[in-house]
Amino acid sequence: MSRREFLTTSLVLGTTLAGGAVPTIAATRADLPDFTDPLASLRNIVRMQGDLEERDTPWWFTGVMFAVRGEGETPRPLMRFEGMEIYWFKHVSDGFILGGNTVTFFRDFDSNEFLQELRNPWTGKVETVKPAVQGGNLGFHYGSDGIWPVRLSGEPLGTPDKKPLRLQWHAVGEHVWLQQQTVYPPGMPPMHGQRQTLFARRADFLTPKISALPATFASTVFMGWPKWMDMRDQPGHVVWHASGAKLRSIADLPAEYRERALREYPERMTARPA
Repeated sequence: MSRREFLTTSLVLGTTLAGGAVPTIAATRADLPDFTDPLASLRNIVRMQGDLEERDTPWWFTGVMFAVRGEGETPRPLMRFEGMEIYWFKHVSDGFILGGNTVTFFRDFDSNEFLQELRNPWTGKVETVKPAVQGGNLGFHYGSDGIWPVRLSGEPLGTPDKKPLRLQWHAVGEHVWLQQQTVYPPGMPPMHGQRQTLFARRADFLTPKISALPATFASTVFMGWPKWMDMRDQPGHVVWHASGAKLRSIADLPAEYRERALREYPERMTARPA
């Protein structure tokens, strides 16, 4: 998978920058971990995003892709999407290596039917809509000294910016959440970025025996035009807004989506390392 393709590997993954963010929850909060401790942040981001145990962790999400061509234009909804990401946190001596797969199908904005074709509102051409399907030998290294993109062998993509892991944790009432921004490997095109929030219940968060926290998320992703739209000479970009939830297994996926994904991309329905 190329570095350009790497930016589309995740709507959920959204791994955080390695350091620099001051923890939002004070260490004096007696019921919460001391998030000035990088090991506490490491353990709990893995619980939020995936599972401390080595096993598949699927997420299901839905959303809308908006499009903007040039300055002064109001973003317009282009189409809906529905997808799954499935993760596996592999244990290594200094933390974890995260790998995964993504399968996203597009739907008509008005009817919500699966899209096979779309008339481009700017060019007038009818284009074949291609699912966004990613996964391969790229992932992320998670450690107390930061998070950075790697090959699943552990080889870094570029030079890791190692700093004590500092994450933006928040809590109020019965809710705990984590805000984060995706870090990409060097050499990526300029129009890309993601900001994400993951949510969990305080009672679950404070139960140490729960290795995979029940969680939900919301995310916004900025990207260039999809290749199949044939807009490479046009100014503008697309914005994905997604939200979804962690599942216990792929059996919890909605039936229509699960049946299509299993039929068309059965090899993507697990992230277990080869």
